[in-house]
Amino acid sequence: MAVDQAVRQQIATDLWNAERTATAIDRPTDAHPDLDVIDAYEIQLINIRKRLDAGARVAGHKVGLASEAMQKMMGVDEPDYGHLLDEMQYFEHTAIDTKTLCIPRVEVEVGFLLGADLPGEGCTNEDVIDAVEWVVPSIELIDSRIADWQITLCDTIADNASSCGWILGEQRVAIDAIDVGDIDAVLHRNGEVVAKGNSAAVLDNPLNAVSWLARKVSSFGVHLRKGDLILPGTATRAFDVGPGDHVVAEFARLGSVTLDFN
Repeated sequence: MAVDQAVRQQIATDLWNAERTATAIDRPTDAHPDLDVIDAYEIQLINIRKRLDAGARVAGHKVGLASEAMQKMMGVDEPDYGHLLDEMQYFEHTAIDTKTLCIPRVEVEVGFLLGADLPGEGCTNEDVIDAVEWVVPSIELIDSRIADWQITLCDTIADNASSCGWILGEQRVAIDAIDVGDIDAVLHRNGEVVAKGNSAAVLDNPLNAVSWLARKVSSFGVHLRKGDLILPGTATRAFDVGPGDHVVAEFARLGSVTLDFN
């Protein structure tokens, strides 16, 4: 490891306090330039275990940096991932209090609900197709606990891949009834179209992101289980939200998700 356990624990504590007070901190890599990806995932797990010990439950996982543009910006050649917990779920038509967040943004994602466990090492797209029970319209609410979103790869990984929450729309579509590699998505804010995209932006097909995730997390002793929600990455760019915003994400042949913020 590049930094010792005491440093890992201190960074985890700083991020924990930042999230709970909605007060962003300086990026950990400024103070600890030797921090590496393994350290960052271990820091993420420190805080996830703390939340699980307090009664939270793992509801799934998210993939970040799933587009070529984002990977080039971060100087990496693969995505990253974070945990989705049941206590991180938000709901349509229940306004989200932005005062509890630092700098929130929304990402439009084609979500997958697993009806069976996924293998870890060696997981293929065919395995994913066999395991997915439903394709769902979803939004990931992201928020950086690091000031002004000025993050490096290790900063965002340590910060649970900047994940904050997840929201599902009502519609459920069987995976064999839709081409998940070609779903148009449109994001509206206050009645105005602010972003458009296609699910092909997610590693050419979101299935690639899910199979990558299953293989990646297995190296940390984590497995994707029946009932998990998998968010494979955004089909559009992330978009800032604030008090009073009304957001709608629409997916071709898949439905929509509606959010309000106060």
